[in-house]
Amino acid sequence: MKLFRYGSPGREKPGVIDANGKLRDLSAVIDDIDAQALSREGRARIAAIDPQTLPEVTGQPRYGTPVAYVSKMICVGMNYAEHAAETGTPPPEQPVLFMKATSAIVGPNDDVVIPRGSVKTDWEVELGVVIGDITRNVSEENALKHVAGYLVVNDVSEREFQFDHGGQWVKGKSCDTFGPLGPWLVTSEEITDPQNLDLWLEVNGHRYQNGTTRTMIFGVAKLVSHISRYMTLLPGDVISTGTPAGVGLGQKPPKYLRAGDVIELGISGLGQQRQHVRADTQNGTTA
Repeated sequence: MKLFRYGSPGREKPGVIDANGKLRDLSAVIDDIDAQALSREGRARIAAIDPQTLPEVTGQPRYGTPVAYVSKMICVGMNYAEHAAETGTPPPEQPVLFMKATSAIVGPNDDVVIPRGSVKTDWEVELGVVIGDITRNVSEENALKHVAGYLVVNDVSEREFQFDHGGQWVKGKSCDTFGPLGPWLVTSEEITDPQNLDLWLEVNGHRYQNGTTRTMIFGVAKLVSHISRYMTLLPGDVISTGTPAGVGLGQKPPKYLRAGDVIELGISGLGQQRQHVRADTQNGTTA
């Protein structure tokens, strides 16, 4: 089952994609793709509906983020050995965790904005894991039972902010528009093995990243179990599981995003994203 949200920012409606690939509106059935809809019971209720009885969404609507409310977005660093190598970092012995501010989250095809002062804005295609039930200290054996589904993430990163501005990585990960999610959430019932998915990313038609979740250092079940030891995972929380080799930082010489670039990325079975890159032209907000 593929769940999505569509409409203008802040006014999205829930939907489901039928077997023929048509978009169907779910707003008469559920309020949104929220904690209730993401639970096992909520997903079962939606799955029991005949999509043909739902109104078709016509035209080419904007896709919003597939999850209505993300209380936290937990990211995993250096989770592919080749990516760790291209950044000059040894493979970690335990998952490297950091947070991305939820204010960075945008729709899958919304613009990526290069922040003021940035000279090293980079790309990262990643598998996103969406939690469906409250999860605390779950075992690795039971971890996948707590997953509502999977989606595509572009973990956009500003490397100078990340490494040279002091503190943890969150500064380089949390700028506005640095967290495109979607286009849809594929429920866990359809993804029998999250460790068998192909990932790719292109900038201006040139393919930089070609990877597979088979080469993750820590798989999805391990990550959910490990993270739930340190914090309670809530329905709608997103775990971004790391990126394969091929980021801009790893090019020789390094290559970074510029205004006018087009990023395209996808994961097998989870859909594709397409973002235009533009410079920040806002004057900001003052008190």
